[in-house]
Amino acid sequence: MPARPAPADAPLTITLAGETDFEGFRGAARRLIARGVAPDAVAWAVAERDEPGLFGAEAGANEAASNDETPVPSALRVSPAFVALCREVALHRDPARFALMYRLLWRWQREPGLRDDPLDADMARANAMAQVVRRDLHKMKAFVRFREVQQEGGETLHVAWFEPEHHIVEAVAGFFMRRFTGMRWAILTPERCVRWNGEALEFTPGAKKEDAPAADAGEALWLTYYRAIFNPARLKLRAMEKEMPRRYWPNLPEAELIGGLAAHAYERSAGMVEQPPTTPKRRLPDASPRRRIPIAAPFAASTLDPDDADGALEAQRDAAAGCRECPLGALATQTVWGEGPAGSRLMLVGEQPGDQEDLQGRPFVGPAGQLLMRAMTELGWPRDAVYITNAVKHFKYEMRGRRRIHKTPAQKEADACLHWLESEIALVRPSAIVALGATAARQLMGRPVAVTRERGQWLVRGDGTKVLITLHPSALLRMEPDQKEAAYEAWLNDLRRAE
Repeated sequence: MPARPAPADAPLTITLAGETDFEGFRGAARRLIARGVAPDAVAWAVAERDEPGLFGAEAGANEAASNDETPVPSALRVSPAFVALCREVALHRDPARFALMYRLLWRWQREPGLRDDPLDADMARANAMAQVVRRDLHKMKAFVRFREVQQEGGETLHVAWFEPEHHIVEAVAGFFMRRFTGMRWAILTPERCVRWNGEALEFTPGAKKEDAPAADAGEALWLTYYRAIFNPARLKLRAMEKEMPRRYWPNLPEAELIGGLAAHAYERSAGMVEQPPTTPKRRLPDASPRRRIPIAAPFAASTLDPDDADGALEAQRDAAAGCRECPLGALATQTVWGEGPAGSRLMLVGEQPGDQEDLQGRPFVGPAGQLLMRAMTELGWPRDAVYITNAVKHFKYEMRGRRRIHKTPAQKEADACLHWLESEIALVRPSAIVALGATAARQLMGRPVAVTRERGQWLVRGDGTKVLITLHPSALLRMEPDQKEAAYEAWLNDLRRAE
C-alpha cells in the first residue's frame, strides 16, 4: 500500500490513482479493515494526473491504489445499496469523501443498526452528496450542446463544452456513447475530457473553454427551433431556473434568447387569447339537429344476415360511422372499423385505434401495427386472410402541445363499443380469436383477465369461441431496448399457438 514515510503517530496516507478511483479505494479500504486500521489513522490523497495532448493517450489512469498483499477478509460484507451509494459519493468534489466512505465502512462492520438509521450524520451526509452527484449527472445529460468541427479527411467531429460541478465525466460517458453511437464526438470539461471514436471511449485531462468550437449553422437552426416552440402562456421563470439553473446558461445557446422571449411573453399571450377560435377539419358526419344521425341499436345476432356477411359488415361499418354512444365518437377524426374478410379463420382484437389509425381510418397501421405486421409476416399470416379489429372503435387521447397522446379507454367507453365487436365476431365467425392486451381480453371474455399471468393460454368464450391471450404490441414498444428482442420472441411464441 503506497504510504508516505511518517512518524508513528502520524496517519497512514493512502494515495489513489485519480479522483474517481473507486476500485482503488475499495481494495485499499478492505485491506485496512482487515488490518484493523481505524478511520482516524488514515489520510486519503489523490495522485496528480499526467498532462498529455488533448486527445492523446493517458498514462497511469486506473492504476491500483495499493500493492499491499494483505488478504481481504471473506467475512467483510456490505449491501449492494451501500456499494452503489459509495460509487456515487466517490464522484463528489468534496476532498473528504473517501474518508467519509471509509468511516462508514468501518462503522458498518461494528454498528448493525447503522444501515437502518436515517438520522445518522454520516449516512445523511453521504446520501446528500449522492443526491447532488445524481443531479449533476442529470444536468450534464440535459445541457450538453454539440457543435460540428470538420477534421482532416472530411470527417465531422461533434464537440461540446460543459462545466460539471463534480467528477462525473467518466460515469456519464456511457450514456452519450449509447445515445450517439453513430457519430464521432468529444465533450470537453475543465478537469476531464472524453471522446468517442466510434469504437471506444478515450479519456484525457481537462481542456480550456477556448478549445471548444464557436457557434455553427446547426446552432442557428436550433435557436430558430427554440424560438418557434417557446410558449409564452406556459412561461414560469422560477420553475425554469430551478430545472435549468443560471450557472449552466453561459454554455447553453438558447439562454441568450430567454430574456427577450420572457420580456414579451405577456404581450404574446394576450395576442394569443384575442385570436378567434379555429375550426377543426373533421371527417365525421355532423350530428347537429339539422342532420341528426340515429344512435345504432344494441347488437342483436338475429338482425344480421349470415348469408351476406360481407355486406352486413359494410352495413355495420356505415352505422358505426355516426356512433355517439360514448363521448369518444365526437372527438375522434373518424370511426376505425375492422379490416378483413368474413369467414376468416383467425381474428385479432386490439384495444383501440392510435393516432395514425385515427387519421387513416384503418386498424394497426401505426408503430404497434408495424410490429404486428412484422410478426404476421414471420408467421406466414397474410393480412388479407386475417380479420383485424379493435375492442373500441374511436381514438381516445389527450393533447400535449400539438401531439395527441393515447389514453386507455374507460370501461364504460369499451362497453359502449361491445355490441360492435360482437357483431363483427358473429359475422366473421372466426375459429379462434387472439386478444391483444387487457382491454381486448376483458371485452372478449366478459371479465378482467390478468394478461401477464394468462398470456399464451387458450380461454373459451360463452359462445364456444377459443380466445388466445397475449400482449398488445405497443407493450413491447414501451420496453427497455435491451429487453425488446427477448420480449418479441416470447410474444411471437404466444402467437404461434394460434397457427
